[in-house]
Amino acid sequence: MVNFQPKSVSKELLSELPDRSRRVLVDRFGLSGKGEERTLDAIGKEYNITRERVRQIENHGIIVVRESDTYEAHAKSFDELKKAVDALGSVVAEEMLLEAVARNPADKNHFLFLLTVGHNFENRREDNVFRARWFSDKELADAIERALNALYESIEPSRLTPEDEFIQLFQKELRSLNVKNRTEDALKRYLGISKRLGKNPLGEWGRIESPHVRIKNTRDFAYLTLKRHGSPMHFTEVARGIEKLFGRKTHPATTHNELIKDGRFVLVGRGLYALKEWGYEPGVVRDVIRDILDKEGPLKREDIIERVKRERYVKDATIAVNLQNGIFTKLSDGRYALAK
Repeated sequence: MVNFQPKSVSKELLSELPDRSRRVLVDRFGLSGKGEERTLDAIGKEYNITRERVRQIENHGIIVVRESDTYEAHAKSFDELKKAVDALGSVVAEEMLLEAVARNPADKNHFLFLLTVGHNFENRREDNVFRARWFSDKELADAIERALNALYESIEPSRLTPEDEFIQLFQKELRSLNVKNRTEDALKRYLGISKRLGKNPLGEWGRIESPHVRIKNTRDFAYLTLKRHGSPMHFTEVARGIEKLFGRKTHPATTHNELIKDGRFVLVGRGLYALKEWGYEPGVVRDVIRDILDKEGPLKREDIIERVKRERYVKDATIAVNLQNGIFTKLSDGRYALAK
C-alpha cells in the first residue's frame, strides 16, 4: 500500500536527535536490528535514571522529530501513509494496519514509529472493549466505537447472525450516527476493532463470550455442526460433520460422550441428537408421553403416537410399549391419561 522504505525514513528522522534521545527511541520502538522493544524501567536502569525521565526523553525526542527539517523532507511519505490509513477506512485496528502496510515483520516497528511521530495520526490503546487502533478522523473513530457498543448491546448473548446480516445491523447503527457509504471491507475492519464481537469458523457473528462464537471444545463444534445441518443427526454423523466442516478429527465415541453431557443437545432417537433450541425437550419416550398428556389431557393412541413422533425418532411399537407403563391408564373410551 506504500512505496517508501520505512526503515530508511525512520533512520533519517532519528539522525536529527542527540545520541541518548536517539537510543531511547530506538529501544522504545524496537528499531534496532533485533527489533526488540524495551520498557521504560529497563532503559532507566541502563542510564541510571527514573522511568519518568525516560518517558520525558522519549516524548521530547518525538517532538524534535516532528519539528525537524527532515520530517518536512519526508512529507510525501507521511501523506502516502495517511492515504493508506484512509484507504483502510480512516479507522483501523493496529494489527490490521501493520499487516496491510508492512512488507515483512521487521518493518512493523518502523511503521509504528512513523505513525507515532506523524501529525496526521492518532491512536488509542487497547482496553477491555477495543483493540489498539489508529485513525486519521477522530469524529469517525468516536462514532465507530459508539456503534460497536450499541451493536453489542442489541444482540442476545447466544445469538448467531450470518455475516451479511450482521454487517447490515452494524450499518444501521452507523447510519444513526451519520456515518454512511462505507465499503463492506471497511465495515469488516471496523468490526475487527471490537474485542466483544467475533466470528465463528462458519462465518457467523455474535458476542465473543458466546460458546457459539469462541469455539473451545468438541461440544461447541458439535453444536455448530448440528445447527448447520438443521435437523437431528446420529452422533457418528456429527463426528464426521465436525471433520468435514472444521478439519478437526473427532472420535465418534468422544463426540457421543460430549453430546450426552451438554444441555444444548437432546437425544431424540437411538444415537440421534437434536438441538434443544429447536423445541425438543430432554427425557425418554415415557417422559415425552407424560408431558403431552399433562398439557393436553387424555388422547387416543394414534394421537399420542403422532405427537411423540414430532419429538422423537422412534417406532410406533416403541411408543405403544411405553403406554403400558404404570404411570398411564387406558380410559373406558379408549383414550390414555395419566394414572392418578
